[in-house]
Formats: sequence, C-alpha cells, structure tokens
Amino acid sequence: MDTGTHIVMGIGLTALATQDPAMAGSFAATATTLVVGSLIPDGDTVFKLKDNATYISNHRGITHSIPFTILWPLFITLLIFTFFKNVDTTHVWLWAQLAVFLHVFVDIFNSYGTQALRPITNKWIQLSVINTFDPIIFVLWCIGILLWIVGVHPYLAFFPIVGILVVYYIIRFRMQAIIKQQALRQIKQEHNPVKVFVAPTIRFMQWRVAVQTEMHDYVGRSYGRNIVFSDKSKRQSFPSDDLMQYVKDDKNIKTFLNFSSIYRWQSRKLNDNTTEIRLIDLRYLKNGHYSFVAIAHLDEDMVIDHSYIGWVFSEDKLQRKLFAK
Repeated sequence: MDTGTHIVMGIGLTALATQDPAMAGSFAATATTLVVGSLIPDGDTVFKLKDNATYISNHRGITHSIPFTILWPLFITLLIFTFFKNVDTTHVWLWAQLAVFLHVFVDIFNSYGTQALRPITNKWIQLSVINTFDPIIFVLWCIGILLWIVGVHPYLAFFPIVGILVVYYIIRFRMQAIIKQQALRQIKQEHNPVKVFVAPTIRFMQWRVAVQTEMHDYVGRSYGRNIVFSDKSKRQSFPSDDLMQYVKDDKNIKTFLNFSSIYRWQSRKLNDNTTEIRLIDLRYLKNGHYSFVAIAHLDEDMVIDHSYIGWVFSEDKLQRKLFAK
C-alpha cells in the first residue's frame, strides 16, 4: 500500500491500542509504537538514493521478510523503552508486532507485492487484487479516525470497518477471477495460454489485463466485464543463450527478471551495430506506452555500453536516462 494508507492504518491501530490498559499510560508512546510500526518496513525506500536496480531489488524485499517482521517490533520496543518511561514493554512489543505484520500482510495484495516468505522462498508474492493506493480503503480508515475523534468508541468506529474491508477484499478476488475467465474467453481462438495477469487500477471497475499465449501477447483493460485489448504483438523468441550470457549478470537485467511476473522481450540491431535487448513489463501499459522496462546496449564486442531499469513514461526520456549512465 501507499504511505498515506499505512499512516491512517497506524492511527486506527493507535485508537484501538488506547483501550489496552497497559498502553493507556502514555498516548505519545502508544501512537509512536503503532504509527512507526505501520511505516518502518518501508524504510528500504532509502535505497532509491543509490539507483533503481538497488531500490527495486530491495524495496519490499528483505525488510518485509520473516526475520525483519520479527526484528522490527523488537527495535521499536527498544526505541519506546529508551525514550518513554513507565511503559509495558511486553504490550508495546505485541502492538508493534501487530502493526508490522499488518503492513507486510496488506502489501501482498497489490501487483508490486513483497518477499514476505523470505528466507523460505525469495518469490515475490503479488496477489494483485488491490491497487497500491485504493481510495475506498483509504476513505474507510479516515472515516474510522473521524468517528474516533468526535468521540465514538474505537471498537464501534473500527470493528465494522474491518468487517467491511474483509468483504471488500473477497469481492476484489471474485472480480479478478471473473476478469480472468472473460479474458480467456476473448482469446479462445488461440490455444495454450501461457500466463494470465489481471491487476487493479485506481478505478473500482477498471483492471489491467495481460495474457500471454504461445504466439502472442495481449494487453489491455477491462471496463466492467468488457475487456478491450489495445495491444497485440507476436512473441519473439527469447534471446539465445549465446546472447543472454553477456547481459544476464548485468544488475539491471537481473533485477528485472527477478521482479517482473509477466513480460516480453525484444532484441534488435541498431544502426551503429549496437545490439539492444529490451525487457518490457506487460503490467504497466498506459496511453500506448509500457512504462516499466529494462534495456541493455551491447557493442560489437558484446560488451555492455549502457543499461537501465525503471519506470519511464516516454521513449525520449528512456533514451536520455539510458545514456545518462
């Protein structure tokens, strides 16, 4: 989820925690515990200061893993014990654990996902039923906070909202399943679909849709039950091992292959005898442009001149970023 939603979740948890007698002694300590716990797994955002590959490899990676889901609450408990007096460390730890767990848990439902089961598996868990920012979820938490502020008991303010959210998530899973079925029906002229991807947008009734078959890639959007495929392209053969051996260890290409769940690839010779390998994430088509790509240019000696990974919203800007390296 986005930072704003994590913050309002932390405030909502703070309201509930005030009903714990062991946390009632210091509202500041309670609020710090729950808000920091709701945000701290995203501390890996600092990796963006280095480069995109490092950020994409680490964001929602190890900081959302099983070991860190356990370590973050211990760190928060130590922090609270250091700066606040007369706190119940056991209850602080339990509430911090709840906040951190909920942060990691809700993140698995969008298309970015997390490595929540690391080190058991490094696989990205991307359930893709909730947009990174979902206005309905955000507004519901805000309603709960407003009710609490005007004096409604936290249990009455937030427990119904939690129940509504459970139903909402079930509805989203059902909608995703229906869209997948419809997508497969619309391309039934082609056999053997390889992969189907359906992800939400910020609009309740619109979903991003990508289907790969053995011959073509179909990418578009659904509007209700109606799916419009705006891009159909013939799949290229994956670059040969002879070619891939020169780029497979490049950090930008490696990061893309590890992160993207559905993509296509292109390899071509440019006018200056440069070989270009481009990997295109099919999840991010907007206004006719795929915004998330990884690209590498190899010279005549098969040495990488330039490579890049990231979200770019025009071809001109992509070329500028590529050659800025």
